[in-house]
Amino acid sequence: QVQLVESGGGLVQAGGSLRLSCAASGRTFSNLARGWFRQAPGKEREFVATITWSGSSTYYADSVKGRFTISRDNARNTGYLQMNSLEPGDTAVYYCAAGRVAVTTSTAYSNWGQGTQVTVSS
Repeated sequence: QVQLVESGGGLVQAGGSLRLSCAASGRTFSNLARGWFRQAPGKEREFVATITWSGSSTYYADSVKGRFTISRDNARNTGYLQMNSLEPGDTAVYYCAAGRVAVTTSTAYSNWGQGTQVTVSS
């Protein structure tokens, strides 16, 4: 069974950092793009960042550009989201996803993790 499992979420003060991981099992995801999305209470799920299968190209939402870094380790079948200078507005459940192309649209991703909570206190 194909699975994506996020970890690394938690409670952090504003200005702090967290590193999210997304481990894949059941098949290799090295030939798929990886994305991160987030959903805050009462809001739609929104795009955060994505990376191509090779890792050669990355794309970010304007709200996180310069603060978040997406990366991947295909040998470990794992993706990462390094989040620095966190703000209360970053509070959300963060989801990793895998899909054929590195785009900002959630419907393009066919595999999803269960989500990990990130809470940033002011």
